[in-house]
Amino acid sequence: MPDLAPEDAKLVTLARATRARTRAAEGAAVRDTDGRTYAAGTVDLPSLKVSAVQVCVAMAFASGSTGLEAVVLLGDATELAQADRAALDDFAGAGVVVHLGDPKGTLRS
Repeated sequence: MPDLAPEDAKLVTLARATRARTRAAEGAAVRDTDGRTYAAGTVDLPSLKVSAVQVCVAMAFASGSTGLEAVVLLGDATELAQADRAALDDFAGAGVVVHLGDPKGTLRS
């Protein structure tokens, strides 16, 4: 990840570790406007299904954050899901940097 800022490289590490630890389909990590980070995996229960990005947004919101600077999503998706984009736009606006990568942490965009 030579072209990635150190703060964003940290998000890749957090998302990769969370995905591996939870064995989730996706791992995500976000950095809020205060520099705090949140990482989560996809929740896929019979009674509750929430994407990794949505869990991170909920964690940041519940912690009192007022916005996000960057998001990393690792998984098989080649683009951000519409529901994830909506959650980011609702909470943080359109200026959030989004990095997508494969399950091993190699970034696509």
